[in-house]
Amino acid sequence: MLQIMRTAAGGQSSVLDEERDRAERKVNSVRGLVLVVLAVAAAAYAPVLPRRLNALNAAVLIPTLAWTVGQAALFYRRVRLPSWLSVVNPIVDVVAVTVTMGGYGLEATPTLALKSPMVLAYFAILAARPMLSSARRAAIVSIFIVVAYASLDFVFLVMHGVAISDPVSASGSASVALLDEAAKLMLLAAAGGIATYATWWHEQLARRYATQAQEQAVLQTRLASSRLDSLRQQLRPHFLFNALNAITALVDADPRAAQRMIAGLGELMRVSLDAGGAEEVPLREELRILAHYTAIQRIRFEDRLSIVTDIADSVGDSLVPTLILQPLVENSIQYGLAQSATRTRIEVRAWRDADTLALDVIDDGPGLHGQSLDGMTERIGIGNARARLMYLYGQKHAFTVESPAAGGFRVSMRIPYHVTPMNGQLA
Repeated sequence: MLQIMRTAAGGQSSVLDEERDRAERKVNSVRGLVLVVLAVAAAAYAPVLPRRLNALNAAVLIPTLAWTVGQAALFYRRVRLPSWLSVVNPIVDVVAVTVTMGGYGLEATPTLALKSPMVLAYFAILAARPMLSSARRAAIVSIFIVVAYASLDFVFLVMHGVAISDPVSASGSASVALLDEAAKLMLLAAAGGIATYATWWHEQLARRYATQAQEQAVLQTRLASSRLDSLRQQLRPHFLFNALNAITALVDADPRAAQRMIAGLGELMRVSLDAGGAEEVPLREELRILAHYTAIQRIRFEDRLSIVTDIADSVGDSLVPTLILQPLVENSIQYGLAQSATRTRIEVRAWRDADTLALDVIDDGPGLHGQSLDGMTERIGIGNARARLMYLYGQKHAFTVESPAAGGFRVSMRIPYHVTPMNGQLA
């Protein structure tokens, strides 16, 4: 349960980081495509542009394109991109836009730079912030953009003395309007604030979702644990009832055998209680409990019952559900031996198959004996085992029941091989 809570608590950052990583890769691909288009356009205009503007285009486009392609070569094979890319990439973009506008203003006219539609690139950079970065990093990029454009205004309006006029006159002349420039700065600041808030909103939404998911996971875990406890407790009175019936049948016919069964029953109850409330025990402990149970049944049925175990040496430490074998062996006795006049052989097998622990309980009794397979699988022993395996291992287990036409019965279980509780396990 603690593992599930830790996993759910870390779900928010994990999901956000994964989605931001995916978005960063896609946006970087778009950035590369845009830079290629700009490079083609710059090459097309190169014959009519001054040598210094061509040099400026090359000085901006070549390093930016090299960085865009280079980070794909350097980092894309990693499971996660470096976290600092979400800050470095927009800063590189802002610097490229600002240097280009500044260079055009210095080499051509400041008015061309300030009236250039390149200012829209700042808004495109801000628009990507909610997808790519945290709220803190979005705020850093937003402030950087406002400072970058404010620096252009300072350089051209204060240091170079660009002519200033009213907005109407500025629209058709080489002058600029202070109101227009102030509006641009206000819009950039507003867009940065919106981008930062949108990023924060996404984070809050993910955090609320993670909290709800955590609460839901805890509730589901508690429900499953309660159901497992109910299933486990169901076995004890069921087994005790059958054992007492067997003892009762021997009290008059064979008092000594009845006494041995009572002693064996006491020992069996002791070792089963030693397991406490654990959902899983090592296989060797489960076999010890089974051995006490089969000792009682051998007293009851004498030479009519043969129980054989075939356990691989390497699987003794593997964890299995508590009391998973005893009810299946009991099922073979009750519906195999009890309905047959001949000797019945029950075999319990366990071995490791790669990362899977295989457990089989096989008998050579009459099998279905006219009953439907569906009816057999819903009996307490088999139905209880199926439900517990599903709660403990989900889709990581397999449980099959077979009864060949020639007779006999086979219950096969396949569970993950593990010697310590699995992550997220209910135990």
